[in-house]
Amino acid sequence: MKIADVTVGASLPELDVAITTATVVGGAMATRDFTPFHHDKAAAAKLGLPDVCLNILTTNGFVCRYAAEWAGPDAMITNVRNKLGGPCFPGDRLQMRGTVTAVEGSVAHLEIVGSTSRGKHVSATVTVDLDTAARGAHAGKARA
Repeated sequence: MKIADVTVGASLPELDVAITTATVVGGAMATRDFTPFHHDKAAAAKLGLPDVCLNILTTNGFVCRYAAEWAGPDAMITNVRNKLGGPCFPGDRLQMRGTVTAVEGSVAHLEIVGSTSRGKHVSATVTVDLDTAARGAHAGKARA
């Protein structure tokens, strides 16, 4: 994505992710989150949950994936702020939707929402720097 092609108010392409037990448990283990309700259905049931649920780090991964797939491989995510809503369980379809809210120089600001059939799972603001040429020039000067 080139910053010249970005307009305020533009919608990002939709991304729907099928959440499985493997997604939930694998995300928890990969992020070293051993909280029982993220990998043990019986522990989740003791808390009144119908199943294991995504942890915030896995959710953050989905937010970043969504922004990065829109921005392209040369962009750099420079800031992410997430606010969790309701849980996301195996069998859910996590629907990622986003909008460009501002453009400042080479930086795009995004509002991203991930929802399930029960409502909002995550609200996020993401800042993406799309000017890789400028970053490369600055990096080269720092190394010299």
